[in-house]
Amino acid sequence: MAQWSEDFSDCSLEEVLRSQAENRAWSKDLRRKTNDLVNSRLAKNISQADYVTDRKLVQDEASECRRRANILDTQIVRRSVGSPARESLSSKPYVLPADEQ
Repeated sequence: MAQWSEDFSDCSLEEVLRSQAENRAWSKDLRRKTNDLVNSRLAKNISQADYVTDRKLVQDEASECRRRANILDTQIVRRSVGSPARESLSSKPYVLPADEQ
């Protein structure tokens, strides 16, 4: 995946969702790479050493992809919970009915 920033403070929900879509596409590509790699090894098109090296690289990329997905999920939740409609509901204090006080 291309350049990526963890600072989403100036991003809108749309921009975060766009980043999430890009990350999902990257994840799909990584799964395809893993599948191609396994098939190449099963067909004996690559050596065991090459397979292990390439598999490690793909696993590292997949780990980074999952890390980014977690960050993006957190950002989406923060923006969803912090939406104006919810803030207006949560800004009103809850008052117990008179018979429960």
